[in-house]
Amino acid sequence: MSDVVKAAVAALSEKFAGGFAGTAKFVIEGEGSLVIDGAGVHAGDDAADVTLTSDAETFQGILSGDVNPTAAFMQGKLTVDGDMGLAMQLGAALG
Repeated sequence: MSDVVKAAVAALSEKFAGGFAGTAKFVIEGEGSLVIDGAGVHAGDDAADVTLTSDAETFQGILSGDVNPTAAFMQGKLTVDGDMGLAMQLGAALG
């Protein structure tokens, strides 16, 4: 597991301590992936209701609050595959 994924799991575990309604996967290109579900956040490549993919720089910007997830999606820096409603819930929780 890369340092980027480890840091992301730690940061998102605080935001999603109560879990998440559904299953979302973040794929960080060149680094790995993590899953957010009812149990919290963990590194992994499990099947998910929605998969969000970005490069490490965009992902770290979203985590830090410097990059708006919706803007990243509109600019093509973040791709979404699956349940768009869950992606929007996740974006609101991160934004």
